[in-house]
Amino acid sequence: MFNKILIANRGEIACRVIQTAHRMGIKCVAVYSEADRNARHVAMADEAFLLGPAPSSESYLRADKIIEICKQSGAQAVHPGYGFLSENTGFAEALEANGITFIGPPSSAIAAMGSKSAAKEIMSHASVPLVPGYHGDDQDPALLRVEAEKCGFPLLLKAVAGGGGKGMRVVEQMSEFDEALTSACREAKNAFGNPDMLIEKYLTQPRHVEIQVFCDQDGNGVYLAERDCSVQRRHQKVIEEAPAPGLPDEIRVAMGEAAVRAAQAIDYVGAGTVEFLYDVDGSFYFMEMNTRLQVEHPVTELITGQDLVEWQLRIAHGEGLPLQQDQIRISGHALEARIYAEDPDNDFLPATGTLRYLRTPEENAHVRVDTGVVEGDEVSVYYDPMIAKLIVWDDNRDRAIARMVTALEDYRIGGLKTNTRFLRHLANAQPFKDEDLDTGFIEKHRELLFPANNIDTQRNLAITAAYLLESQKAAAFVAGDPYSPFSRQNSWRMNSQYARPMTLIHGDDSHDLRILEQQDHYQISVDGADYQVSASLNDDALQVMINGHRLTVHLFQHNDSITLFHEGEQFSCELHCERFDGGDESSEGSLTAPMNGAMVAVLVEAGQKVAAGETLVVMEAMKMEHSIKAPCDGTVSDIYFAEGDLVSEGAQLIAVTPDEEA
Repeated sequence: MFNKILIANRGEIACRVIQTAHRMGIKCVAVYSEADRNARHVAMADEAFLLGPAPSSESYLRADKIIEICKQSGAQAVHPGYGFLSENTGFAEALEANGITFIGPPSSAIAAMGSKSAAKEIMSHASVPLVPGYHGDDQDPALLRVEAEKCGFPLLLKAVAGGGGKGMRVVEQMSEFDEALTSACREAKNAFGNPDMLIEKYLTQPRHVEIQVFCDQDGNGVYLAERDCSVQRRHQKVIEEAPAPGLPDEIRVAMGEAAVRAAQAIDYVGAGTVEFLYDVDGSFYFMEMNTRLQVEHPVTELITGQDLVEWQLRIAHGEGLPLQQDQIRISGHALEARIYAEDPDNDFLPATGTLRYLRTPEENAHVRVDTGVVEGDEVSVYYDPMIAKLIVWDDNRDRAIARMVTALEDYRIGGLKTNTRFLRHLANAQPFKDEDLDTGFIEKHRELLFPANNIDTQRNLAITAAYLLESQKAAAFVAGDPYSPFSRQNSWRMNSQYARPMTLIHGDDSHDLRILEQQDHYQISVDGADYQVSASLNDDALQVMINGHRLTVHLFQHNDSITLFHEGEQFSCELHCERFDGGDESSEGSLTAPMNGAMVAVLVEAGQKVAAGETLVVMEAMKMEHSIKAPCDGTVSDIYFAEGDLVSEGAQLIAVTPDEEA
């Protein structure tokens, strides 16, 4: 077995590989960018080397530097993780040329599957069913328009070298085709260095079912059950599960055997995933093959009891398959939820910021957390904003879902926006429990997944006030005599009671509180509503009795901002203090950046007339493009950033004067 390997990646997958390698007695070399200098994977590794500046093109995509570090450190093999160089043919070839083992398939297999169009040609010869469409080499836009008409609408534009939803667009009608093609090509070129597209018939109610395959160097292949990854947003998976709910045994076997045929057709070695679209009529079609370990591999590990990273390492070292097909067993049901820094209520726009508060559910035989961050880390604009993967297992799907809902309630993050509340609503949704699954699940059940907040604002403000008072008591206890009357919260005075005023701001509303401290409780008035509250604070957990209702909540305070967590919901407010600023200087018609990112295209000029809905500029963040459109008919009056400029969230990008004001 290898003595030392290098992990050419970052974040949770680098940490995941290090854990298995260390268990096997293998030393690990980490690489990092300047932005990741203090990252968890760097601390976990036996040694670590700086690659370069934060942008991945100057760090994690520097194959030459990684090979140089392998030689310098004595690493015998490289595990690429996923993303970055994991499916880069040139990188695999360069490692081989330098006598370094690539913990993955041969470069020829990566090349065969790296082009989705070429992959479909190979699959047709291997008797693997294909979705109707165009996957030719001729990329002339006029020809693509003709092929689009032949395919019919809706159709899917997909980058031939792509993955992870990048370079993909659903086109509903011909009038949308040109803009979608331009945008998808640009995004694909930026992400993969290849703008070429293929066209596929867009199935309106498909499920996304994928097969985990492994092949050894002697050509033997097996499949380790399947995963259902149908619940997606922007073509990126949100919740994955294994085995696929309600999949007939004969379909499972047929898919598995087709996946092994697909792998053997390209002389595959190692871990791979063959992805299929499973239609409502029971037919299934090859979509693509990912020649690497998948983000969602933990659900397969939990139902099979196998460590897939260990399988990768053993096969890369020349060993045979650890198990034959008839030895592979599955037990129970597993789900994985991807926890992202993003705003589901704002079209899932990625978020950046500091993880100022981070509490995860307790890990055990039923709950697993794969992460690459710790409290205090920064989620930057340079990389994918995934914070962690939450994985649960139980004897059956219903119990596993219950585990997931509870674990999501126990996952508390403060400092930036996340999707934990959305994930809880999704996992708890009756259609999800009823196995009503397809790739349009989120759009179909939007009202159910994005319910209005039914939060009792006044009650939560009263609890927050009790927390602030208990925090001050705890600080007084540490600082001096807690029994002194001057340590009480009521501005103690002889022979008099004093109701302490407090102002808390929630959203755009300011709320006035009056607090009278009694011997064993607080009498709190919020906007005229009265609450009797007793509370006890232990770290971030507040045990509270409010008007006879006992409960436990968790709170986090940063400066004057307080966030309350309870049963998967969050409530945020701010302790009011006087501030003076210049006021709101934004003007009607101005357009601001919805997140930190970079300008990739400016499509208009100052003085140009534009129509409502017309794309004005395009931003890129976390490797995804976001179009900024005109809010009304008008004239572009100012453009504040050029292509290539970095832009902070909230910065004014462009100004449009509405027609009625022109």
